[in-house]
Order: sequence, then C-alpha cells, then structure tokens
Amino acid sequence: MGRTRKSCCCIFLVILVIAALIAGGIAYAVSKSKKNSNSNANIADESKYAEALKVSLQFLDIQKAGKLVNNKISWRGNSALKDGSEVDVDLSKGLYDAGDHVKFGFPMAFTATILAWTILEYGESMKKVDQYKPATDSLKWITDYLVNAHPEDNILYVQVGDADADHKCWDRPETMSDKRPVNQINKTSPGSDVAAETAAALAAASLVFKKSSDDTSYSEELLKHSKQLFSFADKYRGLYTASLPKVKKYYNSTGYGDELLWAGAWLYHATGEKTYLNFVTGKAADDYANWDEPAWFSWDNKLPGAQVLLARSSFFDEEAGGNSVIGNYKRTAEAVMCNVLPNSPKTTSSRTDNCDGETFSPDDLRNFAISQANYVLGKNPEKMSYLVGMDGFGDKFPQFVHHRGASIPADEKPSCSEGFKWLESDEPNPNEATGALVGGPYLNETYVDARNNVKQGEPTTYSCALAIALFSSLTTTHDVDKSLS
Repeated sequence: MGRTRKSCCCIFLVILVIAALIAGGIAYAVSKSKKNSNSNANIADESKYAEALKVSLQFLDIQKAGKLVNNKISWRGNSALKDGSEVDVDLSKGLYDAGDHVKFGFPMAFTATILAWTILEYGESMKKVDQYKPATDSLKWITDYLVNAHPEDNILYVQVGDADADHKCWDRPETMSDKRPVNQINKTSPGSDVAAETAAALAAASLVFKKSSDDTSYSEELLKHSKQLFSFADKYRGLYTASLPKVKKYYNSTGYGDELLWAGAWLYHATGEKTYLNFVTGKAADDYANWDEPAWFSWDNKLPGAQVLLARSSFFDEEAGGNSVIGNYKRTAEAVMCNVLPNSPKTTSSRTDNCDGETFSPDDLRNFAISQANYVLGKNPEKMSYLVGMDGFGDKFPQFVHHRGASIPADEKPSCSEGFKWLESDEPNPNEATGALVGGPYLNETYVDARNNVKQGEPTTYSCALAIALFSSLTTTHDVDKSLS
C-alpha cells in the first residue's frame, strides 16, 4: 500500500551499512597487513550463512518481471510482458521493488550495484557454495532492463507503473490489469541521481561480466551505457524528484552529488581512466564529499559506499594511493565503521583509523558483522529469524509478509480490488516469500507479524541485496583480490 520508503522504524538500519563495513574491513585489513580470519567459535556457523545466502537469492527470483526463464518459484509466472510497449521499448524485465508491482529505477539500480559489488568481492565464496550463477543471472536480469531503459544518450526510463494507482490494488503480478505508464528523464527533465546510480550499476556489472564470460561484448555494452549515463547525469544536473514530483512519497532523493561521486568511483574502477579519478578528487569532491561526516549507506545516500570504494583503491592503485583527496575518503570511510562498532567512541572531526584510540582488528570487524548476521537469523529477543524461509538461530520466521504475490493463492485471479480480502485475511501467506528480509523489529526489539504492518513486514530488493553481501562475506574465508577489474 502507499508509503514513504524513507520512513524506517527498524533496527535494521545497520544492515544498510554492513556491506560497506565488510568491504571497509578488507581495506582496513590490508592497511594493517593482516589477513582476515575466523575464530574457531565462528567456523561452525559458516553453513548457516551459506544457507542464508541461498535463501536470500531466491527473493530476487520472486521479484522478477517479464517472461521468466528457468523459473524456480512455483507460484510465480510471466508478468508485465507489455511494459514499455507504448514507447516501443522493451521494459518487461527488471524487478518489482517490494511487495507491490511498480518498477522504480532508482532503487532497482542500487540493488544491481550492490549485487555486482558483492559478486566482485565475494564471487569465489559464492562459487564454493554454488550460488555464483544464481547471483549473476539475477544481476543480468536487472542490467538487461537498465540497458533497454536507456534507448538514447540523454533519455532514461526510470519508472514503470503509476504508483498511486498501483497502491489501490491488491492482486498478483500475473493478473494485474491496471495501465502501466512509463516515466523518463531527459535533458529538459533531468535526474542526475537516478542516471548516475544507473551508471554506477552498469559500470560495476561490466566488471562482473568481464570476469565471468569469455565473450566481453556484453560487458563492453554495459560500460558504454554507463559512460553515456554518467555524462548525461553530470551535464544535465537536477533531482529526478523535481522532474517527477509524484515519486517523492515513494523514493524521494535528497541530493545527487553522492550518486555522481559513487558513479565516478565505479567508472574509475571499471576503466582505470584518470578522467574519473580527477572527477572524484576535484570540484565534485569539494562540493559533495562531506569529509568527516559519516552517514548511513542507503538507496538514497551513496557517500559511504563511494568512500569505501575509493579507500579500497588507495591500497591497490599507486596513483590513487598517492592522492591526498583519496586519503580524505579513506578517513571518512573509517569514521563510518567507527560510528557503528561496539565500544567505539562517538564520531568526531578528528576521527582516525583507530577510532580515537580504540583499535579494531580485522577480526573485530568480522565478528561485528557476524553479530549482525546472527541477529537477523534469530539471535534476538523475539527469537525470530527475519529472513523468510529460514529459522536460522531462532524458532520461527514471519508468516504474514506484506507481499501481494505471496498472500494470494497461485490459482486465484482476483481483479484489482477483489484481492483485498487476502490482505485482510487472518491466515498466513499461502505462498512463502523465500528470502524476503522484512523491515525488522522496532527499536524496542519487538515485531508484530501482521500483513498490514507495512513498516515492519514489507521486504525490498535492496535490503535483500545488502543481506546477500553480508552472508556472502561470511560464507567462507577468502583471499582479497588486489583489483576489482
């Protein structure tokens, strides 16, 4: 139903920084010339994280639109086959963002960026537990959509479906009958935030497919679109929510500077071209980097991700390592970690990499990540795993997930309004939304498992992608590649 995505009541905000924390832990480990390692106490739990990884990836399958290939979800079928037909563009693929049926390009691109980064960092771990192909398949499902959504240099389709109309329905994606208008950004109606995020996604994905296939043509296509979108975002600046005001109550963007830096960082990793290093260390950094002001990493704020990504380059890239501005990114990335680690002093403007005298080893970073994973999987006061389909360390998981497709029996074909009886039903969902990471507990660590409890009970693809990053990092021990390229 209608809601503002930015309003989050839950303790899971820390999940939104965990991928950056883990990646930052790698850089931190290298800076201290130590290797990541597991304590004996944590080795036995690796099978749990491998299972959680497998389960989490299934949620991306559940969210797929279009003509499904090798469909693994018995209660899902083809949907949205005519998306984009009114403008002669095939927008049938991609992902529904949450429990509804709108394709929002901004969070979808962020989902792709995080998934690609995870594959680049932890692909070998994924391969060891046979989850590499499911991850790359889901990534390609999104990037195929993003490429099609960019039919011209300065045009990007950023939404399919009328969100207001969609939220007046409760139906299955396979049977939805409401009109599916498309919205675009262009030179006169810009959207630097969503264009740059899409550029970041395609640059990161180009690295994945460059590594995973002998045929580099797809990787090259992704990189071409990424460069074009970055130029579009930089040249025609503006918020996409100013161009498309109706999206504000769903995915309101608070700025585009973070996305420009994030995209520039990814393009530097993908190309090695000094143009992008100059961008992220030049005027854009002065304008948007917010040195020594650590923030939460989310679909709206990419600065922590950009900081970690550029800090990473300082250890493996001689030119970047000698750049004092990259040092500023590294310092602020460390402040992000210091701000969430237990027993760490509060962040100050004089933050150093040892958190104002409190030193944290690579094992400390990993153990903190383990504590967050364990909390999600049931080591919490509710003894509930918040990952649907896996009891984990608890004795239950949510049964009333706020998700239309999961709540309606697969053999039913309700109209837009007829499906509300399932929203209001007291019966658990007939279809399991396997891999859904729900919104989570309130700050007092309680959870109300009710289908109409949107804030706590609705899963999203981007939360799922960050959980995939977390579980991938803990599945096995692994070496760190010196470069993402």
